[in-house]
Amino acid sequence: MWLLKRFGSSVLLVFLIVTLVFLGLRLVPGDPATVLLSQGGVAVTPEAAAGLRRQLGLDQPILTQYVQSITAMLQGDLGVSMQDGASVAEQIARRLPRTLELVAMAAVMALVMGGPFGLYAATRAGGWLDRIGLWLSALSESVPNFVIGSLLVLVFASILRWVPTGGFVPITENIGRHFALAAMPAFTMSVTLFALVFRMTRTTCLEVMQRDYVRTARAKGLTPRRVLYAHVLRTALMPVMAAFALNLGILVGSAVLVEYVFNYPGLSSLMIDAVNARDYPMVQGCVLVISVIFVGLNLLVDIAYGWLDPRMRNA
Repeated sequence: MWLLKRFGSSVLLVFLIVTLVFLGLRLVPGDPATVLLSQGGVAVTPEAAAGLRRQLGLDQPILTQYVQSITAMLQGDLGVSMQDGASVAEQIARRLPRTLELVAMAAVMALVMGGPFGLYAATRAGGWLDRIGLWLSALSESVPNFVIGSLLVLVFASILRWVPTGGFVPITENIGRHFALAAMPAFTMSVTLFALVFRMTRTTCLEVMQRDYVRTARAKGLTPRRVLYAHVLRTALMPVMAAFALNLGILVGSAVLVEYVFNYPGLSSLMIDAVNARDYPMVQGCVLVISVIFVGLNLLVDIAYGWLDPRMRNA
């Protein structure tokens, strides 16, 4: 029953997001027919705009468009792009793995950098490395991702010329260049998550170190390393991993500006292009996929918490 309630609320949330995006797109100033015609170099006459609106179904009442859109989505049909008639589902399926690869690389970077650093800072609280870590985490949380990305491009690509400025190469063509082009955007996305992992690891470890059973383990003569790894980490890592999983969905959202800065052709850049072109089906399809990923990750965290702590099932 608890699981069904969580699943039902997740489905309802996705439905509300898609509905708000549908309504929001139609409230944004600008006529999609006029935008599309002006891009094609055709003279934008009232007759041509009206004809294209009729062809795209934009002349129908908003309620009719909404019902048709939701019905098609429930049947697995995301429609076709207004720009070139390409299948929205096929375009998303081609771009989504690229964005997920960046998210996976950023998540690994954040864990590798933030976890051990936070653990080390907790064991030496108040030391100079601890203070540096706190300062770096505060800085990374304060500076927007697109600013960090722009600085990385300026320093490492434009001035030092150590890495390419941006772009994408399939892994099947050149594996080295593929990861070289993905490294900087992935690192840019990992910065904020690094701050979260560092702070959570440091705080939870410090809290667990003060508990009675840890003091008892020390009094029994266990080595500091054994106490740390066998008693402190086992308890401290659970809230860290829960917060980490919840913020993976945010990484997908942060990819929007990062992919734009690095000219990386992922799902987020596809959505930005669709917004600029007033391509309703493409925007709705991208938002649907991103919201399903985000809500799905939150649902998995809820399920994991309910399995680890039965009290959560009554919440």
